[in-house]
Amino acid sequence: MSEYQYYEFQTIDKPLSENDREDLRDISSRARITSTSFINEYNYGNFKGDPLKLMAEYFDAFLYVANWGTHRFMLRVPRRLIDLDIAKQYCVGDSAVIHEKKDYLIFEFTSETEDYYWEEGEGYLSSLISLHSDLIRGDYRCLYLAWLYCTQMDEMDDDDYEPPVPPNLANLNASLESFSDFMRIDTNLIDVAAENSATARKPVQDNKKLKSWITNLSPIEKDEIIFRLINDNNPHLGSEVLQRFRKTLSDKATKNQKKKPRTVTELREKVTIHAKEKERLIAEQKAREKARKEKEEAIARKNYLNDLAKRENEIWEKVDSLILIKTAKEYDEAVRLLVDLRDLGKRNKTTRTFKSKLMTIKEKHSRKLSLLKRIDDAGL
Repeated sequence: MSEYQYYEFQTIDKPLSENDREDLRDISSRARITSTSFINEYNYGNFKGDPLKLMAEYFDAFLYVANWGTHRFMLRVPRRLIDLDIAKQYCVGDSAVIHEKKDYLIFEFTSETEDYYWEEGEGYLSSLISLHSDLIRGDYRCLYLAWLYCTQMDEMDDDDYEPPVPPNLANLNASLESFSDFMRIDTNLIDVAAENSATARKPVQDNKKLKSWITNLSPIEKDEIIFRLINDNNPHLGSEVLQRFRKTLSDKATKNQKKKPRTVTELREKVTIHAKEKERLIAEQKAREKARKEKEEAIARKNYLNDLAKRENEIWEKVDSLILIKTAKEYDEAVRLLVDLRDLGKRNKTTRTFKSKLMTIKEKHSRKLSLLKRIDDAGL
């Protein structure tokens, strides 16, 4: 089987310049390069560039898929917009790493599996890229999910405690669902982890408090913000200032109290219990669904036979007509009607009459071996 590798880089904050694109073309003559992306697919050979170096220099997101089971995903975020002390608590294994590159932090997530199948990477990055803005807004759920994967891959000690569980882990958005799939995180593990996750409402902007906070900023701070707004062309300046404002507010959105952190061993034990309970509930649901369908089918069959009883003689005549056509399709239809007539006979306690009429048909058409075989296969 041929090898397949897919590389995709994307810019978010600013487009690639003409010089940038020329430099990237020197790395690969076959890549698809635009003002915002660099994409390369290989069915043989290897990419000559270093994805981490390219991320540090040019790009904000990177995705890699190989047909031998490797998934790799990176996000580059301005350092000043991330609480590094908190982020480091999540990225502690080999599968979740933080690279500090000048003014940026690059989050690298890697998933490996031996139970892989052929898949292609095109279109995957678009489902993950909004995690970049989530991180900037202080939503660290993807980092916690990455920590869960490190736990899943035995990259932590049994007595290690989990990092802070972010709110709304039980209500993942589409990008987080895609991230979970991309990283191949056990859904049972996510379910158990979410038990300690607070339910937080989406924060409502209090414009009065925001205006008051801006008014109380010193002239020097205001001048600096205005200067950066005009001079830096920084797409995240608004988010940076808003983060400063929100840190002055108490968190009233959290509904439930923080719970005691769990050890890796405790999480694994809970996952085992949860998985068994989930299997039991699924089995019960399937049994209920099966019983419901059987009941509906029984009612439908009863109504059908009620209608058939009004046309019994007509149906016997139709069976004779179908057999005379001598085609496989008509034989099948004739046998289906004979099964209906048999069931009707059982219900009306006229089975002896049915068997007598069936015997007449078999004797009359004794040389039609294909028909007789169909009748025997139907258990008539």
